Amino acid sequence: MKRNILNSAFLLGAVIFVSACKPKKEIVVVPPTKTETKTDNSKAEALTLLNSKQLKFNTLSLKAKATLDIAGDANDVTMNFKMKDKETIWVSITALGGMAEVARALITPDSIKIMNRMKSEYLKKPFSYIYNFTNKQVNFNTLQAILTGNAMGEFLTAESDVKQENGVWVVSGSKSELDYKLLFNTLFKVSETNLNDVKNGQALKVTYSDYQKLNESLFPSALQIKTLSKAKKINIDLQFVKIDGNVPVDFPFNVPKRFTVVK
Repeated sequence: MKRNILNSAFLLGAVIFVSACKPKKEIVVVPPTKTETKTDNSKAEALTLLNSKQLKFNTLSLKAKATLDIAGDANDVTMNFKMKDKETIWVSITALGGMAEVARALITPDSIKIMNRMKSEYLKKPFSYIYNFTNKQVNFNTLQAILTGNAMGEFLTAESDVKQENGVWVVSGSKSELDYKLLFNTLFKVSETNLNDVKNGQALKVTYSDYQKLNESLFPSALQIKTLSKAKKINIDLQFVKIDGNVPVDFPFNVPKRFTVVK
């Protein structure tokens, strides 16, 4: 009897866990591509269309099951994100099923703050610190776009090459030594973003899938980020299990006195 009760409890727990890991909203089906290539859309019309599909929000609260692979050291974690548009990105990384926080970050257009709870260390740097891992053309809004499935606004301009390939829109070009290529799906949302800085040996590739409705737009429930900066490789695989828009958010970031400041 006791074994049956334990088995039932285990089964119930597994069902609850699996259910909790599923996105709340249904995935929007991406229409199939058409074989013919349209030629009746001007660049201005195409850019207007693509810009109209950008996610607009005031705040976001996100939770994701993630695999972090830093230089070949891979770990499964839970990541919670809170954002205020164009102002703040807050990230908490937890392990052991979300029971133990290992790191917390607070990013603004001016600064990056990171608490490493495993080492009791605190890092505070200007936003330019991110250039150790990516091109100098990447700014706060670029980073926010990467995390929200938006096309980077500075590339949706008349200076870019805008055309259709295999039935979908492709935006590409170069800007201050940075080559970029954005591929869109038939929902007119980004399916892949590629940034390459050959001179400095830096590359970023982000792929998006499983878009679901959020407010009046769409949000990717799955994304993969791959970065290369010379010998430094970081891969992040995110599967969002909670996506809430325009909800109250706060950004707690209190550094314990025992933490050592990293220079």
